[in-house]
Amino acid sequence: MLCNYASDYVLEGSEGTPFAGGFYYGKIKFPPEYPYKPPGIIMITPNGRFMTQKKICLSMSDFHPESWNPMWSVSSILTGLLSFMTDNTPTTGSVNTTAAEKRHLAKDSLAFNCKNTAFKKLFPEYVEKYKQEQHDRQLVSEQVPSQVPQEDKGRTKLEKLGDSSVEDAKGGDTPKDARRNRKQPFPTWMMLLLVSIFGVVMALPLLQL
Repeated sequence: MLCNYASDYVLEGSEGTPFAGGFYYGKIKFPPEYPYKPPGIIMITPNGRFMTQKKICLSMSDFHPESWNPMWSVSSILTGLLSFMTDNTPTTGSVNTTAAEKRHLAKDSLAFNCKNTAFKKLFPEYVEKYKQEQHDRQLVSEQVPSQVPQEDKGRTKLEKLGDSSVEDAKGGDTPKDARRNRKQPFPTWMMLLLVSIFGVVMALPLLQL
């Protein structure tokens, strides 16, 4: 008895490409006549190269049964898919996006996959990897705020020191200013002169007598 069946796969993005760090979940759908007829290939994770939930046109997919080789294994199919993924040749089921968009999708790919029930059941190791990444991010986010107040405190202290220096520069007196502002004592010689003048004035009436 012949029947259809599917094989789930996860491709990890190649280093040195916009797909690096991405995890791409999909399915290979085998016809009843497999391996004598080629399978259909779809990708579920948004990737920026192929449409999701749509069959991808490859020389080793059911779009080209004439070029199919029954000796090709699932591993061969996935290797060919990964190689074609990094190519920009348009094909049925492909999309055109920028490298920046592909990198953004690669970064979000694991989070997207972990929302899929089938993915979580079939690939628990990737789910655990995602949880670990989330845990690490949480630790980093908790450590960063604790460092900020210390930096602010140090900056505030420096600002206060700077303000006090400016105030000292503006309001402080130089030695010359201090001498100028200091009260000068009444000269002794002037005091004696005034007393002498006062004595002469008082003695004039007596001299006239």
